Amino acid sequence: MIELYTWKTSNGRKASIMLEECGLPYNVHPINIGQGDQFKPEYVALNPNSKIPTIVDAEGPGGKPYTVIESGAILMYLAEKTGKFMPTEMAARYEVIQWVMFQMGGIGPIFGQVHHFKRAAKEEVPYAIERYSTECRRLYGVLNKRLEGREYLAGDVSIADFCTLPWVFRHDWQEVDLDEFPNVKRWYDALMARPALSRGMDIPK
Repeated sequence: MIELYTWKTSNGRKASIMLEECGLPYNVHPINIGQGDQFKPEYVALNPNSKIPTIVDAEGPGGKPYTVIESGAILMYLAEKTGKFMPTEMAARYEVIQWVMFQMGGIGPIFGQVHHFKRAAKEEVPYAIERYSTECRRLYGVLNKRLEGREYLAGDVSIADFCTLPWVFRHDWQEVDLDEFPNVKRWYDALMARPALSRGMDIPK
């Protein structure tokens, strides 16, 4: 059994999507980041960075409990554990990893800043809004070009798609119309139609 510590954020949804898609049994432990649950000693003992999600696999390597933090690492761990959504051939595997890193290093941080400055900042900061919104739209363009003539980001459906989708899900927060990026919209609609993925998107609620 896997214990999932998560909340209803883009990063939090990645882990539940992967668990649902892999068909792994798991228990959900809500970590209400709005109330500071991530800073409680019992959670910091699991994740010293006080971020969600975190998983604890009771049947980890060697049959012993194993804790994994960081959403991208969780997806890679579960892919290796189950043999699903990550190719084994080296070139294909690293194609997936590249697009996971693209999400982790680009889409997540930039989209997150857009969310903050458009929705949470205590005062309007026009420079920050313009800077991050411009880069956000550029990244949508990169995705759109990548998905031209491709069904998914890297070969078959993979963890690259599962980590990127929850951020695109918030396109309304980013004030981005997916009709402007038709390849992204096609990809988004196809993924959202997957029953397991839809369940995973709902779990953190």
